[in-house]
Amino acid sequence: MSEQNKPRVQRERSLVATKSIAPGLLLAGFGAIAFSGKAIIVKLAYRHGVDAVTLIMYRMLFALPIFAVMAWWASRGKAPLTRKDWLGVFGLGFTGYYLASFLDFAGLAHISASLERLILYLNPTLVLLLGLLLYQRRITAHQIVGMAISYCGIALVFSHEVTLQGADVAWGALLVFLSAVSYAVYLVYSGEIVKRLGAMRLVGMATTVACLFCLLQFVLLRPLSAAAVAPEVIWLSVLNATLCTAVPVLMVMMAIERIGASLAAQTGMLGPLSTILMGVIILGEPFTAWIAAGTVLVIAGIFVFTRTLR
Repeated sequence: MSEQNKPRVQRERSLVATKSIAPGLLLAGFGAIAFSGKAIIVKLAYRHGVDAVTLIMYRMLFALPIFAVMAWWASRGKAPLTRKDWLGVFGLGFTGYYLASFLDFAGLAHISASLERLILYLNPTLVLLLGLLLYQRRITAHQIVGMAISYCGIALVFSHEVTLQGADVAWGALLVFLSAVSYAVYLVYSGEIVKRLGAMRLVGMATTVACLFCLLQFVLLRPLSAAAVAPEVIWLSVLNATLCTAVPVLMVMMAIERIGASLAAQTGMLGPLSTILMGVIILGEPFTAWIAAGTVLVIAGIFVFTRTLR
C-alpha cells in the first residue's frame, strides 16, 4: 500500500469503528437517561399524597409481567436452577432490586432528585470499598483521588440542600446512600451466578423476586384500602415500570453486549445531568452554583476513578 493511501484507509477504518459502536452508545445513553427519569416520576407521584410502600408496590406490580416474561425467555432451553442458584437469585433479588429500590423511594421523599442521582452515581466506589472489606482487593492512589473528589462533590450539594430544606435531608440522603450500598452488594456477589445463569436470566429472575417482595410488603404493612390512590399515581407508576425500569434494563444490557461494560458505564454520566435538567424543568427544583460545582466534582471524580479500572 502506498504512503498516499494509508491516511485514507485509516480514516475509513476509523469511520467503520465509529459506526459499529454508535448503536451501543445510543442504547447506553438512552438507558441512562431513562433510568434517571425514575426519580422525577417518584417526586411527581409524591405530590398526590402516596407513600413509598404503596408507590413501589404499584411500580413493581406493573413491572412484574415484563420481568417474568424476560426470565422465561432467557430460561428457554437452559438447565433448571439448582437449590444454590435459587438461594442466590432470592438473595440478589432482595438486596439488588427490592431493598435498594425501597430505600431509594423512601429517601426521595426527603431530598431532591438531583442529590439522589448524584449519591447513586457513587456506586462504583462502593463496589470497590466492599471488595476491599470482603476480599482485601487493592485500591490504587488514582482511585482514592477519584473517590475523594466525588465525595467532596456530594458533601457540597448535601450541605447546600440541608441549609435550604432542614434536617430531613440528612435522613433522606442516608436512605439513598444505603440504597446504593445495597445495590453495590448485589454487584459484588452477582459475578459468579451471572456466569452460570447469564445476565438476562439473572436480571429477569431477580427482578421478578423483587416485585413479589414489594407486593408482599404492601400486603403486610398497609390495608388494602391504601391501594386507592389518585389516577395520576397509577399512570406515573405505569410509566415508571416501563420507560424507567424495564426498558432501560434491556437497553443497558444490549449496550454492554455491543460496547462493553466500561464504555457503557462512562456513558452513564448522562444520568445525573439529565436528572438535574429534568428536575429543574419538570419539578421546578433550584439549580445553583453549589449544585453545579458539586455535580462537576462528582462526575469528574467518577471519571478519574473508573479510568483506573480499565
